[in-house]
Amino acid sequence: MPRENRKRGKKHKAKTTEEAPSYEEPQLDLEPQVGPSWIVAASKEDEDFNPEAPFGYVDTDVKAYFRTVDIQIREWQENRQEPLDDEVTVDPNAEKHMFFVAALSEMRGKEKELATDPDCSIILERMAYSMDDFVRRVFLDSLSGSYAALVKHRFASHVCQTLFTVISETIAREAMGTLALASESAEGELRTATNLVLDICKELLPSINSLLMDPFASHVIRALLGLLCPSLSRTSSDETSPGTVRSKKSAHWKSRQGPLMSVFTDKKGKSKEVTARSTLPEFRAMSRKIVEAVRNELGDNEVRALAADKVASPCLLMLLNVEAELEMADEHGSLMDRVTVGAVSASLENRTSIEPSDYLGTLFRDPTSSHLLEIVLSRASDKAFALIWNAYIKGKLPRLSVHPVGNFVIAKALERVDAIQLETTYEELQAVWEKMITTSRTGVLRAAVVRSIALRSLEQNAIEAALSALNIASDEDKKYLVSCMLSLKTLPVYISAIGSQLPAEITYEKRGKKDNEPSSQSTIQGSLLLQNLLKLSSPHNQPVIDSLATLDSSELLKIAHNATSSRVLDVLLDSETVPIKAKRSFVQSFIGSYHLLVDDRIGSRVGDRCFAFADTYLKEKIARSLIPQEQTLAGSYYGKFFSRNLNLYLLKRRPDEWKTFQSQKKANNNSTITTTLSIVNDASDLPFTEAADSSETKTKKKRKREARVKDEIDELFDSVQNKKKSKSDKIAVTTDSSTAVRVAKELLAGKPTDRGLRDVFDAIRAAPKTDFKGKGRAKHRA
Repeated sequence: MPRENRKRGKKHKAKTTEEAPSYEEPQLDLEPQVGPSWIVAASKEDEDFNPEAPFGYVDTDVKAYFRTVDIQIREWQENRQEPLDDEVTVDPNAEKHMFFVAALSEMRGKEKELATDPDCSIILERMAYSMDDFVRRVFLDSLSGSYAALVKHRFASHVCQTLFTVISETIAREAMGTLALASESAEGELRTATNLVLDICKELLPSINSLLMDPFASHVIRALLGLLCPSLSRTSSDETSPGTVRSKKSAHWKSRQGPLMSVFTDKKGKSKEVTARSTLPEFRAMSRKIVEAVRNELGDNEVRALAADKVASPCLLMLLNVEAELEMADEHGSLMDRVTVGAVSASLENRTSIEPSDYLGTLFRDPTSSHLLEIVLSRASDKAFALIWNAYIKGKLPRLSVHPVGNFVIAKALERVDAIQLETTYEELQAVWEKMITTSRTGVLRAAVVRSIALRSLEQNAIEAALSALNIASDEDKKYLVSCMLSLKTLPVYISAIGSQLPAEITYEKRGKKDNEPSSQSTIQGSLLLQNLLKLSSPHNQPVIDSLATLDSSELLKIAHNATSSRVLDVLLDSETVPIKAKRSFVQSFIGSYHLLVDDRIGSRVGDRCFAFADTYLKEKIARSLIPQEQTLAGSYYGKFFSRNLNLYLLKRRPDEWKTFQSQKKANNNSTITTTLSIVNDASDLPFTEAADSSETKTKKKRKREARVKDEIDELFDSVQNKKKSKSDKIAVTTDSSTAVRVAKELLAGKPTDRGLRDVFDAIRAAPKTDFKGKGRAKHRA
């Protein structure tokens, strides 16, 4: 531009109509919309919601603090120690109480976040066992309104389950009138544990059907049903049974978390023992509401579908138990009626038969549904059971009894059959008894034997079935009954197995047992079968008794030293149907081998039972056979206890008094005399000086003749005190001696004229005398 056309001053751009406005609008990075215009993008609040933490995340510092709480509680639970004598005045729970108060204060307001946290949920479970009744109620109340979400959470569901387990103790105490009151500074009113549980049930009731099929909520519902009906928890104490609250996987995981128990001692009232309680009327009414809600909202096919579901089937099983407990099962349209496809309705209409259903037939063979069918067969009414037996079991017993799953259902059904149905069972299963042994599925055989014992009917059929199962036909082969049954092998297989062993392997060696010896091959199924066969009435149990009688001492020792097979010997001595003559012969068969029998952890228990059964004559025979082995028994870790029970020292010196003592002991069966006998054995080494021996022996004998009616404990105690006062330079009695006499006096106070007591203290007087330095009397004189 030429200079002359330029203007002075600041340069200002000319404003045009297309000039941008003075303010800047926010630029939104919007992606081009694809799809219909009615689709709205989700807000950021919805994007921030995490179903794994529905109530928010736990602060890092809080989580670190609760880790230290968990470490401290673990240490207290794993290293429980009794307070020392000098610490009796100090409260052992004071430090723990302060620690828990601090932890609970930190937990206040964060219960839901902690319960849903994967690391802190197990810590809350551990703390729940050490909470008192008031704190448990506060904890339950703090979660109110959120249980529908908590029970479906992966980690919070286990917290709820643990709370429902421990709150049962609080409810039991409330039922007995013990209610934990709040402090004066507490605001508001806290509901009782009973009302809290009822309110939780009301909160979960609208969504109960969906919770039954939820993988995390189902076990919480089972825990809640067990809380409402305590009888179900007592009948399902086994952790591995399908009706229990925890699955096998959950129970295994929980076992690796260390002991879950209260860290407080029993002095604070934290004992885990809770008396059995009956079902409260409020809980009974709530249980009825839950069953009715499931009935009303689910159809017939939906209920049957629950039986095949791995998650819902255990819940349906407990609902069937609750329904039967409330006497609601024998009704039209009940849960049991739907599961049995109308069998209950047919029984109410007095029909004699029903059409078999393919659905119910598949339950016999399904690993999940078979547990449910067992409950149905055990809980159904007699008429409904008879209809199910005739339609689904009769005529199909051979196939179902050897089925891997169906044999358990048949065994459960045999527990309630009558004599006619049991006879039909024996007839149908004649051809498959042996197959049960070869496949190790002996549940049906054992159930048939047990039912014959209960009915006292068809007992001959029971023993014949056992012999047929082992392929034992002749009387000569019956001697192998016990050996074959324990190893659960048929006779040909057992004989071939024995023949293949070397002679050195089939001889008894106490310290080096071979893996292929019968003692190590004893099976639980075979042991249970033999125990039940011994309970048959005589003479039906005679084949088992004769088979035991034919065994030599080495084979009997193998059986007695095995934890599984030794139970057969226990039943032999305890069964009322076994003749006394057979029991005496069995006890006598060990004479000459009792020192080998009792030199074992299991065998010593068998030896004690044999000696307890024997009469006085047989006891003396056993004791005298062990006199040459007295030193061997004294040096045995297990045999020394059996030796103390024999009291061989008294037998060798005063056999008549030993016989009297043993006869009175068997007649009275008094545990006090047994305790005193152990004191006598310990007091046989009490030290006395030579002066006491020379001047006191004749005095004791004279007092024994002149004053039999006096309390000899007082005489002995006063004699020791007088000697200590008058001849303190010639007698020395140790503290242990006076303590033993004092304990004996406390144990046997109030029985001054008991003949057994005189025998006890005669044995004390007959003890060898030694001086306080521990030297023998003869050596001291020399």
